Formats: sequence, C-alpha cells, structure tokens
Amino acid sequence: MSRPAGRGSRRLTRWWRRRSLRTRLTVIAATAIAVSVFVAFQVASELLDWELQDTAEDQLRADSRVLATNAERAGLAQVQLPPYPGSGRLARVILPDGSIRTPAGQPALPPVSEHAGRVAQGASADLMESGDSDDDGYLIYTLRAGDGAVQVARVADDSPINRFGLGMLLIGLLCVVGGALVGRTVARTGLAPIDRLTAAAVRVAHTRDLDADIPDEGGGEIRRLIQSINDMLAALRDSRRAQRLLAEDAAHELKTPLTSLRLNVELLIRLDRRGTLDSALPAESRTRLLNDLGAQVAELSTLAAELTDLARGDVSDESTEVLDLADVVVAAATRARSRVPDIEVALDVTSVWVSGRPAGLQRAVLNLIDNAGKWSPADQPVQVRLRAEGASAVLEVDDAGPGIDAADVPRVFDRFYRADSARALPGSGLGLSIVQRVVDAHGGRVTVARSARGGALLRVDLPAAAPPAPIARLTAGEDTAVR
Repeated sequence: MSRPAGRGSRRLTRWWRRRSLRTRLTVIAATAIAVSVFVAFQVASELLDWELQDTAEDQLRADSRVLATNAERAGLAQVQLPPYPGSGRLARVILPDGSIRTPAGQPALPPVSEHAGRVAQGASADLMESGDSDDDGYLIYTLRAGDGAVQVARVADDSPINRFGLGMLLIGLLCVVGGALVGRTVARTGLAPIDRLTAAAVRVAHTRDLDADIPDEGGGEIRRLIQSINDMLAALRDSRRAQRLLAEDAAHELKTPLTSLRLNVELLIRLDRRGTLDSALPAESRTRLLNDLGAQVAELSTLAAELTDLARGDVSDESTEVLDLADVVVAAATRARSRVPDIEVALDVTSVWVSGRPAGLQRAVLNLIDNAGKWSPADQPVQVRLRAEGASAVLEVDDAGPGIDAADVPRVFDRFYRADSARALPGSGLGLSIVQRVVDAHGGRVTVARSARGGALLRVDLPAAAPPAPIARLTAGEDTAVR
C-alpha cells in the first residue's frame, strides 16, 4: 500500500513542479480561500446549532412550566390536553402509576426513559434529553408536576442547518472562483516585471546585444534582480571588450614576427629551389639568418605562452599553499639564467612565507627579472632583494639601465604597452601586465620607481603568512650571484 501511495505522491510533486508560477499562485489562492470558507462554515454551523438548540430548550422549558401549572390545578389525570394540531410541540403527562396521557392524534413519542421516570417519582426536578426514533430525533424536557411529571418535546429540525450549509457551499464556490480569478490577476500583474525581464533576457540571448540594459522598474526584490542582471550585463560587456582588445592587440603583436619569419623562410626556400643557397648566402650570413629565425620562433613561443596565461585571467588549476617566497625567487632566477645565459642576477633574499600559487608567483618573478635583464648593462647584474617588512613580504628588482620615463610610468603595466625606447628590444609588452595580474590575485601591490643605480626599481608587496611549522629564518649575508 505504501509504494503506490509513494509513487502517487511523487507524480503529484512532479506535476506541481511543471506548473508555471502563475498557475501555482492561482491554485494556492483558490485553495486558501476554499480552506477558509470550509473552516468558517464549520465554525458558523456549530455556533448556529448551539444557538438553535438553546432557543428550542428555552421554549420547551416555558411550555413545560405552563403545562405543569395547569396539571397541578386540574390534576394530572384530569388536565385537558388539546388535540394535536398536526405540527409544533408534542406533550405527554406521566401519571404516578407510570402510565401516560397524550393528546389525541399526536404521534407516539419514544418510551419514557429511566431518567425521566425518576423525575416523575420525585428523584429530580427536571431533565433535558434527546431521544431518537427510527425516523425522527426528539428533544424532550421532563418537569416534575404534582405526583408525576409532564413532558414537552420537539422534533429535531436540521433544515435550518442544511439551508445554511447549502448557502455557505454556494458562497464558498463563488469565493473559490473569485479567488482563482483574483489570484490569476494578481499573479499576472505581479509577474509582469518578471515577464518583461525574461523577454529582455531572451532578446539579449538571441541578438547577443549586451549594450541594451533592462529598464529599471518596480521596487524591492524585482528592482534588485533587475539591477543584478544589469550589473551582470555590464560585466559581460567589459569582458567581451577586453577579449576583443586582447584579440586585436595579439593580432597586431603577432603580425610583425610572423611577417619577418615568413620572409626569411621564403628567402631560404627560394634560394634552395634555385640551387644558389650556398653561393648567395655565405656561411656567416646563413648562421646569422638561422639565429634570427630561432630568435623569432622563441619570441613567438614566448608571446603565445604569455597570451595563453593572460587570457586565462585568474582561472588556475593550481592550488594555493603556504610557501617560502625565497625558494620561488631562487627558482625564477635560475630559469632566467638558463633562458638568457648572458644575464647576471644578484640575490639578497630572506626567508619569507606567503600563501599563494607557486607557478604563478614564479612566473611573475621571472618576468620581473627578464624585464630588468633587457635594460641592465652587461657588466651590471640585476639585483633581486627579498625581505619581510611588517606584515608584508617585499620583493625588489632593480637594474642599472636608463630607467622608465615619467610619462610611461602610468602605462607600464598595461597590456602590450611598450615605451618608445623599448620598441627595438625583443618582447611583447605583456610581461609586466602578467606580473600585475598575479600580484593582484594574491592580494598584493606592485609599483615602479627609480632605483639608486639610476635604472628602474619594481617593488612587489605581498601579504605575509605564518610558516607551517617553526622554521629558523635563513638570511643570506652576502649577495649571491647566479651564473
């Protein structure tokens, strides 16, 4: 029995979930009104029944007193009992010997009950009781009179209750229908902003037009919802604009090395087809050309990697962990030396613990060292310093180059931005932009200034973290050169 009931309940739940919000509100409103009418009917019926019964009992007591007064005057055996008129109250006299007298033509009442007999015998003064026969129910009042008793009865009449119930049923049906119509109207009016919001969202999805904001209307939750969707559209517009700018800038930056690479490769292919490769290009020229091709391929690889890293934004599969930033700096310096053998990096690092992503932080430090290495003279190392300063880990990278012009400082971290003095140097203009993104993702700050040696000084401040276990702080007393 429980399984079919459970399946029926699940089907009803699925049916309810498939209904629209407008239908749900209509059903809820109609159900609430139906329940209210039913409860009101029950309460009103009970109150009406009590009131009618109290009225009937009061009338029986009054009629019994009149009959008892007449019986005491004339005697129970001689009191006149008018013939039954065909409707109305019924009367009966109980004589001392237990026999009864009734008016002529009156329907038979139920037999005298044991309790009523005790009233006739003088055990109590009166008694109100209900008696039932096969067809009718009676309300009977027994009152002590002389040596016996008199009884007055009324047929229990449920017709007023039935008429009242029928009236309430009709009123309830009208209220349910009216409630359903009102609920439908209220739902349609209340959900009109939602309908317009849905239409606007569908229009945006079909047209891909993110510039059309949804009109702000209504108040409360609807207004907050519209404002949230408009904020989301604004964020999508910014994201699409950034993607478009990234694609345009990437195409522009890729165009120059690809053109140079294509021209050099076409030159080699054309000379090889003519069989004049050896005569047209001496060994020294071929070596220089091949070195240029290798440099261009390396530049394209670096640019592709930087574009991929930049396009990913803050999304990363790498988990955050508590790490020693000194290890990250040493590893980045080692990678910089392996990529550019001529670069010299002087480290002055102190163990400082931070919470971050190791690969992302190492990429940022590597970009800082690479950027400084482009400008630092061959006989001047790139100086990298790491220390704890208050609640921050401070990393400084400076070079002995010409420094950054004041006009270029505000845009030094912009994507693809390259100062006029740097256009002849290799690079994509993405390195420092990636540095800023990584530092921002770690809750830090990166700034640029002029170093004491006259070059550029880039400073990174990151929130320090407590080490995972008590670890002695390691300090390098002397500069360490990575060669």
